[in-house]
Amino acid sequence: MKKILVLHTGGTIAMSADESGNVTPGDENPLDNYQSSFGTNIELETEDVFNVPSPHITPARMLQLKQRIDKAAHEGVDGVVVTHGTDTLEETAYFLDLTLPNELPVVITGAMRSANEIGSDGLHNLETAIQTASTPDAAEKGVLVVMNDEIHSARYVTKTHTTNVATFRTPTFGPIGLVANKGIVFFESLLRSTVCPIQTVTDNVFLIKAYAGMGPELFDAIAQPTTHGVVIEALGAGNLPPATLPAVQKLLDMQIPVVLVSRCFNGIAQDVYAYEGGGVQLKQMGVIFYQLKLKILLIDQILTNEPGNICFVKQVTVTN
Repeated sequence: MKKILVLHTGGTIAMSADESGNVTPGDENPLDNYQSSFGTNIELETEDVFNVPSPHITPARMLQLKQRIDKAAHEGVDGVVVTHGTDTLEETAYFLDLTLPNELPVVITGAMRSANEIGSDGLHNLETAIQTASTPDAAEKGVLVVMNDEIHSARYVTKTHTTNVATFRTPTFGPIGLVANKGIVFFESLLRSTVCPIQTVTDNVFLIKAYAGMGPELFDAIAQPTTHGVVIEALGAGNLPPATLPAVQKLLDMQIPVVLVSRCFNGIAQDVYAYEGGGVQLKQMGVIFYQLKLKILLIDQILTNEPGNICFVKQVTVTN
């Protein structure tokens, strides 16, 4: 028998629509009344860690989840499922993927329709997430996001639609597995997994999106001693309007880490263009290029500068 820990955090999957049609959290989580259909094959242990809409999720709450999962790994649990609101699900999933050892299966799921809506997807997603977490093949694949019968790597998945149940997609790569009628099917694994065993989070790391005609104002506003880092979603392959350059240089002169990703949905950020504001100049200035658009906080409020806080990279074999 497999033992699966289910951690509820709130979100649409735990909400219901009222008489006026507004979807709100209730005093009780409807998932607490869930009756497992797995019989004696799976033992479920459930906890309500918190019950909040996902825009209320903070890095501190992400760390709280991480610490509870760390504890579960020493309690004889075979896998963990986290239910979560979808608005910031990808941030929490990526945070856990970076900070948890790549050993115990951890699956995050949610819902696009509240519990009392026709066609509610919450219970189905919960069951498929439990099924995935109890599968031995789910181990050493990093944190997984299971929605709409697809299994995605937390490292790359993103929400692509405001209301559609098929909202979670992985640009460029696609899902790494499927929930089929006869079980879980994996056909890909991560090439590598980065583990950052942190114990604290930091604040004042800012995410700024570049746009045509952008000036220095936003960068000037955050050029403060209290700023711990900046992530820029740059144009194209990794370029910025020339008017931003003096302000970016000021941040670098203040020893504030500046990390650059692309605002593009697909592709990678590279130092390709040598014109003013192009990636070549930005890299020479000291801007750190990060290849993929991984919408979380670089550092994005998870990496600290504490001694001994080292990120380990673990090689993983690709399976086809």
